[in-house]
Amino acid sequence: MSPLTYLSGYPPATLDQVRRLIDDGRLGDYLAQRYPERHDVQNDKALYTYAAGLKQAHLRNAPMLDKVLYDGTLDTAKRALGLHTAVSRVQGGRLKAKKEIRIAALFKEAAPQFLRMIVVHELAHLKELAHNKAFYQLCEHMLPGYHQYEFDTRLYLTWRDLQGR
Repeated sequence: MSPLTYLSGYPPATLDQVRRLIDDGRLGDYLAQRYPERHDVQNDKALYTYAAGLKQAHLRNAPMLDKVLYDGTLDTAKRALGLHTAVSRVQGGRLKAKKEIRIAALFKEAAPQFLRMIVVHELAHLKELAHNKAFYQLCEHMLPGYHQYEFDTRLYLTWRDLQGR
């Protein structure tokens, strides 16, 4: 895998800056300086509470969440950092959709801003299914500076790959 797989859509000037950080061995230091703390959302119950709180604060009219959990099987190489699903089941004479959010388990050891970015991203899919302008506006509303956090999360994933994790 190319070291900049997670950054493939960014301009060449930005990629050159990232390559310089990598070549100088300073990418990890940059991330540690910018995001020194770690969160304490370490289990599925705490993650559900965390996501439900964000949903309540920003998306009161969105469907209820039935399940939120860390998933160790999500493949970050295929860009699956989180996943939102609606599992439909027939109950009685009704069709009921259960909303689930799965977050890649690697976010257990990430900075709180990275966890919040991925949870906000998946919550935004409750309102907007496509990655369109309205979707990213909703993400920015729920997390000001969303685009910078998304970029830094991609830097973090790049650094993890370079570390062989």
